[in-house]
Amino acid sequence: MFRNYLKIAWRNIAKNKVHTFINVAGLSVGMAVAMLIGLWIWDELSFDKYHQNYDHVAQVMTTQTANGETGTFGSTVVPLSAELRTKYAGDFKLTALTWEGTHILAVGDKKISQNGMWAESDLPAILSLKMIKGGYASFKDPSSIVLSQSVAIALFGSADPINKVVRIDNKTDMKVAGVYQDLPYNTTFYPTKFMLPWSSPANWWNTQSSAWDNHGCHLFALMNEHADFAKVSAKIRNITKPHFKMNDEVMQIHPMAKWYLYSDFKNGKAVGGRIELVWLFGIIGTFVLLLACINFMNLSTARSEKRAKEVGIRKAIGSIRAQLVKQFLSESLMFAFLALVVTLVLVLVALPYFNNIADKQIAMPFINPWFWAAALSFTFFTGIIAGSYPAFYLSAFEPIKVLKGTFRVGRFASLPRKVLVVVQFTVSIVLIIGTIIVFRQIQFARNRPVGYTREGLITVDMNTPEIYGHYETMRNDLIQTGAVADMAESNSSTTQVWSNNGGFGWAGKAPGFDPTFGTIAVTYDYGKTVGWKIIEGRDFSRSFPTDTGAFILNESAVKLSGLKNPIGKTMHWAGKNHIVTGVVKDMVMESPYKPTVATVFHMNPGWVNVITLRVNPKVPMREALGKIEPVFKKYNPGSPFQFKFNDDEYARKFSDEQRIGNLATVFAVLAIFISCLGLFGLASFVAEQRIKEIGVRKVLGASVANLWRLLSTEFVVLVVISLLIAIPVAYYFMNGWLHQYQYRSPITWWIFALSGTGAIAITLITVSFQAIKAALMNPVKSLRSE
Repeated sequence: MFRNYLKIAWRNIAKNKVHTFINVAGLSVGMAVAMLIGLWIWDELSFDKYHQNYDHVAQVMTTQTANGETGTFGSTVVPLSAELRTKYAGDFKLTALTWEGTHILAVGDKKISQNGMWAESDLPAILSLKMIKGGYASFKDPSSIVLSQSVAIALFGSADPINKVVRIDNKTDMKVAGVYQDLPYNTTFYPTKFMLPWSSPANWWNTQSSAWDNHGCHLFALMNEHADFAKVSAKIRNITKPHFKMNDEVMQIHPMAKWYLYSDFKNGKAVGGRIELVWLFGIIGTFVLLLACINFMNLSTARSEKRAKEVGIRKAIGSIRAQLVKQFLSESLMFAFLALVVTLVLVLVALPYFNNIADKQIAMPFINPWFWAAALSFTFFTGIIAGSYPAFYLSAFEPIKVLKGTFRVGRFASLPRKVLVVVQFTVSIVLIIGTIIVFRQIQFARNRPVGYTREGLITVDMNTPEIYGHYETMRNDLIQTGAVADMAESNSSTTQVWSNNGGFGWAGKAPGFDPTFGTIAVTYDYGKTVGWKIIEGRDFSRSFPTDTGAFILNESAVKLSGLKNPIGKTMHWAGKNHIVTGVVKDMVMESPYKPTVATVFHMNPGWVNVITLRVNPKVPMREALGKIEPVFKKYNPGSPFQFKFNDDEYARKFSDEQRIGNLATVFAVLAIFISCLGLFGLASFVAEQRIKEIGVRKVLGASVANLWRLLSTEFVVLVVISLLIAIPVAYYFMNGWLHQYQYRSPITWWIFALSGTGAIAITLITVSFQAIKAALMNPVKSLRSE
């Protein structure tokens, strides 16, 4: 019996090629979207699960209230690690401090720049690194280094690296004690390519072992198996209070299982993060697949009159309804499994592009039996869902009416199809509106005045000791090349604020008020190099020797301090008095979606670790870099010339929103494509169903335009109804999404007008082909039987 079902299903599929193409194309695209999103969600949910101790690893987080705002971050203090190990050993099995950065690794003449970290000796064990050579214990040596496999190959090729010497930043020699397997892309520590011993004299953080007020390193822990994370957080909440009483500091532990998906904190509690994206794209994938299923339902029920006689004959010769249901579900399942073959091809072709858009390294898990179990179950479920309504609808026809020719589908038979079309276009329009709003928000933040000139700025990290102490001569040499307009040094690039401090005082400051300011150390020519805008007072100048202790405040710092006419006022900080010589326009150095950080710029060449260059705009960039590199090699021979364009660094601040927008665009286009496929099929059915009516109208004088309008109006009305539903839904969700940003674009009326006009235009284009084709048909053919 089942074989007979399949044979009849195949005949129907082969006979109606256009119908088959539309159904298979729609289902396969919908299933491909769902499969890609499923792979993406699996990758998101499996983040960090590479680590064997996944369920027992945690990071110690700090919550502080500064300038009236409560924030939670991963930076903590050095003495906390020993405090947890000794006083809370029952809860903390292992702890490890880390401090991440970029370093120069050299073996002979071979030099590479890689991201690594200083780490306490238990970190490899906490992360359960898979050691290829050496073991965890070997990292306890203060002169040791452990390398990832890729870095070991880059430095030593196929030779055994154990006990070989690597020179770090051209000043410290380390002995290779171990090589570990490269971490996968979907892990927090993927960027870490090597580990240096925390106990090394070369690690500056070793000097901070009793500094409870210097937050900058990170602290990770392996908890005991039965430790309750919430109870341990409560225990250590006030652990730093006896040592550090500023900013109402409290501590908590954040499980590795929540690092990636629950990274957003509010009032000291994890409230969400990427988990919201997982839900969002999961819902989108479900709806896109639903659109494809709706197409199948619509086209199957639309062809009901053509299948009516088949149903009538089958019932007349003894078929029961259950057999007919099985027949139609068999057809649906055959469509679904045909679509699965096409889906796998589509996903294989699309996956590299999808990975690029989503910033992933997902591979098709063909050898994983769970993948095939999920794919086949998913396809079976899709086939049943897509075929359920047609199966129960068609199998209910009465054989007597059908065979006597008195069967009519009824005046309300098309209502379910219309409802489904409305659902399709509602989803599609919501996606279109959402995509426009996401990109408008990105553009709005991009166009925000940044307070300096980004174009032509280059940043170079000062990694090796040779580059320090040559500021004036190096600057002169660079300017003499003609490729550099100016140069300066600082302790933060223009796209970050790396240092924040309290403890500032000034005349008239309210008792108990201790605000936190971003503190950026600069050299004389910083303002000219970055192109900041002085709005009061003057820039730092060599003409004023006292400027070595001067401050320049940004607008936000003036507002936070409450200083009236700040120029010439004295601020006390770090045991010294500093004269405010200037006020600059706020520079957007951190998130472009948030208010500018209140920042103090101070002259302190001893703090600097970043060089910023302004390339001469009259010199092509490639030519300029060719002239700049020899100067850096002259003053910094121990390091390869590596630089960052400030424009690119600033653009990375939009990467998450850009990724959401790009993915939403792809899904919106595919949703529209699926909806249009279904609309095209329905339009062809309607034109065929009304062919005699069209013939009569033509004989009576109706023009092609009149007939086109007649056939198109029904579909346009459905799209208008979709608009009326989609607009408030989209507004509600996108308005909520925008409110996570303090600096956000408004939702304007033209977004909805443009989306509506586009949806109607797409509908007319899709329907017009069939409508005009039917309107141009010779009425003699359609009326021949009358």
